[in-house]
Amino acid sequence: MHRQPLLDLLTQYEQQYSEESAVVAQIRALVENAEDCFDRTCRPGHITGSAWVMSTDRSRCLLVHHGKLVKWLQPGGHADGDTDVARVAMKEAAEETGLRSLMLADLLPLDVDVHVIPERCDVQGQLIEDAHEHHDIRFLVLASEKEAPTVSHESRDVRWFTEAEFREITQEESVLRLWRKAAAWG
Repeated sequence: MHRQPLLDLLTQYEQQYSEESAVVAQIRALVENAEDCFDRTCRPGHITGSAWVMSTDRSRCLLVHHGKLVKWLQPGGHADGDTDVARVAMKEAAEETGLRSLMLADLLPLDVDVHVIPERCDVQGQLIEDAHEHHDIRFLVLASEKEAPTVSHESRDVRWFTEAEFREITQEESVLRLWRKAAAWG
């Protein structure tokens, strides 16, 4: 079964973060019940991969100002059929930041999250994309803060933030949780 590696990863993750069993169960249910869970057309949601990019000394994080959601977030995106979520996270991080020094810190996810992506309509009010869930598998990725990131076509900006700067631009718990977990990692 092409979904088994992700199910195994979720089991390992839950062993380390047992307090997050409810969100793991939600993702597991999607993976077990939707053969197309790695495709963006899967509803009510689908698997995504993202990267919490930190400087090698872990004093800064790299965020992108998302073009569609208009907020600062970690780089990430759709699996588009790829069942290797770590590879998805690394590909998205490279595409959205332009960094070449990216290194996966661990094969175990740093975090998992399920969040709703709101529906999008065109200027005439016609539905472009319905509301749906992203079942996001998030990995810690390290990169040289000396390397300058570049803005992709999907973003409005991309830049490094210290913890103090980071806390000024977001109050989203799922993003704050990534910083806390990365600080405790290793």
